[in-house]
Amino acid sequence: MKTYMANAQTVERKWYVVDAAGIPLGRLASEVASVLRGKRKPTFTPNVDTGDFVIVINSDKVVLTGKKREDKFYRYHTGYIGGLKEIAYGKLMAEHSDLAVVEAVKGMLPKNSLGRQTIKKLRVYKGAEHKHEAQQPEELKLF
Repeated sequence: MKTYMANAQTVERKWYVVDAAGIPLGRLASEVASVLRGKRKPTFTPNVDTGDFVIVINSDKVVLTGKKREDKFYRYHTGYIGGLKEIAYGKLMAEHSDLAVVEAVKGMLPKNSLGRQTIKKLRVYKGAEHKHEAQQPEELKLF
């Protein structure tokens, strides 16, 4: 029996829309990363980007469990000496909830060129509207 190996020409991509209202951030990120990577498909190949496009709506209604709003920080570096910045997740979720979702999903993808290519298939919107009706996305039920 031959082993099937997907390549860039044989990949069929779908569009999915996920409503993030009331879902914990980590659980949402792990499921979205799995779909982006293509692990739910029978044609999954580890070294090929076989995943689908994902649209996340209502990112401002994502839930953080426990005391993460006060205790957890989003940290980044500006590139200058002493340029480490940190923002509490409570403030980040209030101002840039879409960035919080993107960073959570990005942390669950491979840290190589495949991961950088995969994260480009993620679209995150704060509200319930998105501009991808032409792609006819399907509803993706996570839980």
